[in-house]
Amino acid sequence: MADKKVVFIAFAIEDEKQRDLLKGQSLNTKSPFEYIDMSVKEPYDKDWKERVRTRIKRSDGVIALVSKNSLKSSGQKWEIQCAKEEGKKVRGIWAYTDDRTDLEGVYTRVWTWDNIKDFIDSL
Repeated sequence: MADKKVVFIAFAIEDEKQRDLLKGQSLNTKSPFEYIDMSVKEPYDKDWKERVRTRIKRSDGVIALVSKNSLKSSGQKWEIQCAKEEGKKVRGIWAYTDDRTDLEGVYTRVWTWDNIKDFIDSL
C-alpha cells in the first residue's frame, strides 16, 4: 500500500457540513489521504496562525472547499495564502453543486472522487 498523503482542508466555517462530508470520504478504507482538521472559531488569534502554518508545512497539499462563503472568510483566505507561501499545491473543490464561485488564484474543480484522487496523486 502506498503511503497516505496528508491533506490540509481549508474551508469557510459556514461550510463545516461539507468539510464533514469530505472527512467521511477520507475515512473510506481506500482513501489515499489523511485529513487534518484545523477548524477554529477565532481565526485572528496569533497562536492559531502559528498552529495552522505548522500543520500546512507538514501537509503534502491543501484542498480548499470553495463556495460563496469563501469570498468573506478571512481565515480560509489566510490558509490558502499560507499554503502558497509554504510552496504547497492548492486545489479548490466546489463545496456545492449549485455554487461555482471563482476564488482568485485557486484552480477549482467539481467535487468528484476522481478529481480529489487525481489531485492527491499529483502530490
